[in-house]
Amino acid sequence: MSGKYSDDTGLNFHDLMADPMIRLIMQADCIDERELREMLERTSADMKNQRRSTNDNPPKDRPSEVETPLLRRGVGIMLVNNDGQVFVGQRIDVTVDAWQMPQGGIESGESPRTAALRELREEIGTSNVDVVVATEAWLHYELPAELLERLPKGAWRGQKQKWFLMRFRGIDAEINVATEHPEFSKWKWVPADQLIDLIVPFKRQLYRNVLKEFASYLPADASADKY
Repeated sequence: MSGKYSDDTGLNFHDLMADPMIRLIMQADCIDERELREMLERTSADMKNQRRSTNDNPPKDRPSEVETPLLRRGVGIMLVNNDGQVFVGQRIDVTVDAWQMPQGGIESGESPRTAALRELREEIGTSNVDVVVATEAWLHYELPAELLERLPKGAWRGQKQKWFLMRFRGIDAEINVATEHPEFSKWKWVPADQLIDLIVPFKRQLYRNVLKEFASYLPADASADKY
C-alpha cells in the first residue's frame, strides 16, 4: 500500500510515518509500520461499508462501528529484581526519554500468561522469571483526543491489558535488549516510586493502577497510597 486513500480517508502512510506525534504513539503503544498500514486499510474498508450501510438503511441513534473506540488486547509485565526494583527500557526509536515496562499484543490462540512470557523473551532476551501474580481485571487506557485526531478512525484507540508481576531470578548479564527485533536501546532498574515520572503522560493512570494492584508485593516505600 502506498500513496493516499484519496477516495476514503485522505490519509497518506508516508506522511503519517513522518509525523512526530504519530511516531510517539506508535513507539509508546508498540505499533509497527505493518500495523499502521493495516489500520489504514481497515479504515478504508470500514468507511466503504459505512457508506453502503447508510445508503441501505436509515441513520441510527448510536455511533457506527467505525466511531466506536477499539481497544487492542495485550499484556504488560512488571519485572522486579530481588531488591524490589522495576525493569524499564528506553524505546529504541526515539531520542527523547520514553521509558516503559515490557508489553505487547496477544497472538491468536495464546493465553495472556503465555503471551507475557513470550513478550519478555522477545524484548529482554530471557524469561528466567517466576510469575508472581496477575491483575484480576483487564486494565485499559485510551489515547488522548489530540493524538486520536492524528490517527485513522480504524486505528486502535488504546489497549486493554492483563498485567503480570514477575520476579527476575537470574543475573543482570542475562538481560539483553539487543534482540532480533529490538524494542529498547537501554534498560535499568528503578525504584517503584520513581516509575510514574518516567512514563508518557497518557499511560500514567494505567501504571498507577498496576502499582496499586501489586503494591502488597513491592517494598513498603512503594505504597499504593502514593498513587
